[in-house]
Amino acid sequence: MIIDSLSFTPWSALLGGVLIGAAAALLILLNGRIAGISGIVGGLLRPVRGDILWRITFVLGLILAPLVYGVFHAWPATQIDADYGVIIGAGLLVGIGTRYGSGCTSGHGVCGISRLSPRSIAATVIFMAAGFVSVYLIRHVL
Repeated sequence: MIIDSLSFTPWSALLGGVLIGAAAALLILLNGRIAGISGIVGGLLRPVRGDILWRITFVLGLILAPLVYGVFHAWPATQIDADYGVIIGAGLLVGIGTRYGSGCTSGHGVCGISRLSPRSIAATVIFMAAGFVSVYLIRHVL
């Protein structure tokens, strides 16, 4: 195994984790809502009066934060080795999985585990294991 020491950025990763945790904590403390992205976006698809503004604000923050970052720092180089069909298919599978799993990685993995929710712990173990198996099969078997 080779570790790319130039890409190892523990301080920015720690800061990112602290910011995600603080945002999730503030949302639940101030709004009584779980910071699960699939649930937040899903609520915009079935709007309920009085429940739209905070959802729109949250999603706008997700979109604007990287743009603000880009103003102050150069965008990191990215390389995606998949065509648009694979990316769209993967996105649809993730969406279907969040519906069947009653939440996403942010809702279960960040917010659920921090609340010691047994359902969220089980869901996180299952989707992480499925991810590990998928990567192994695609990279080493197929």
